[in-house]
Amino acid sequence: MQFKHPEILYFLLLLIVPILVHLFQLRRFKKQEFTNVKLLKELEIQTRKSSTIKKWLLLATRLLLLTALIFAFAQPFFKSKEANKQNNELIIVLDNSFSMQAKGNKVELLKRAIQDILENTPENHNQVLLAGHSTGGLISTLYAAHYPDHRLIKALWANSPFYDFYKSVIEKKVGIPLLSEAGKHLPNAKFPSGLNPWYTPSLHKDFYGEWDFNLDWKPKSMPFVHLCFVHAIHEAQKEIHRGVSLKIPTLIMHSHQSKYPKKWGIDAQQSDVILDVKDMIHNAKKMKGDVQTLAIHNGLHDLVLSAPPVRENVYQQLFQWLEQKIQ
Repeated sequence: MQFKHPEILYFLLLLIVPILVHLFQLRRFKKQEFTNVKLLKELEIQTRKSSTIKKWLLLATRLLLLTALIFAFAQPFFKSKEANKQNNELIIVLDNSFSMQAKGNKVELLKRAIQDILENTPENHNQVLLAGHSTGGLISTLYAAHYPDHRLIKALWANSPFYDFYKSVIEKKVGIPLLSEAGKHLPNAKFPSGLNPWYTPSLHKDFYGEWDFNLDWKPKSMPFVHLCFVHAIHEAQKEIHRGVSLKIPTLIMHSHQSKYPKKWGIDAQQSDVILDVKDMIHNAKKMKGDVQTLAIHNGLHDLVLSAPPVRENVYQQLFQWLEQKIQ
C-alpha cells in the first residue's frame, strides 16, 4: 500500500489523545461502607464489569474512526503490477513568457520554478529531459551548465533558444550593450522591441493559425520591451557567447531559415520570424560537450506549434535522438 499524501500519517500520533482520556476515566471506585447485603455486592460486581467493557469498546471505536479519517486524507492506493513494468513518464510545461522573467525573492520566477520542479520530482522518476523554448531555451542551457552533476537531468532539448538578439552586427555589438547598461539604472523604461508582428497571427486561430490561447498574455504584437528584460537577457547571453560546458547530451533544434516578413505570406508560415537561426548554430559550436544542432524544414519559432507535418517531424527526431542518448 502507498499513500498520495504520506505526510498526513503523522497525525496518527493523535491516537494517544483518546487513550489518555480512557486511562483517566479508569479511576478506581471509592469504597463506601454499606450493610452486608449479598445482592447489592453482586450487583456492584456486574456494574463494574459492564462499565469496563463499554469503556474499552468506546476507546476502540474512537481509535478506529480517527485512524480511518487520517487514512482517508492520506489517500492510500495499491500500485498495480502492470504499472511496475511500465516506464514512468513525467511531462512538465513551463511558461517562459516575459512575465516569468519577473523576480520574486531576488530570483527570476522561471529559474525558481525549474529548481522547485527538479527538487520535488517524485522518486519513481529517475530521468528528466530539461527542455526550453526561446528564452526558456537560454535559461535551461545555463541551468544545465551550472548544475552539471544533477541527479535527474539526463539530457537537454533547446527549441529555438534565445542565444542572441535578431539584430544587425552593429546593433548587437553597440546598441544592445548600451541598452543593457541603461536597464540596470532604468529597469522600467521601455524601448521598441523590433519583434516581427506576424508571429502571433501565424499561431492563433482568430488569425491564420490553429491554436487557441489568451491574447492578453501573448498579444498580437508587442511593440515595446522593458529595459530590465534586455539587461537580463544580455547578461545571460554573454555567458553563452563565451562558451559553456555541458556534461549531458544536448539537442538544439531550429527552423531551417529566419525571415522578417513585412506582410503576411509564406515566409511567416514557414520561418522563424523572431530569432536568427544562424546565431543558434554559431553559439552551439562554442559549447563543449555532446551538442548537436538540427534544422527543421519549414519550422516556426516555436517548432512544436508549426504545421502538423512539421511538428510531427520535430517529435520524431526528438524521440529518435533520446533513444540514442538515454538508455
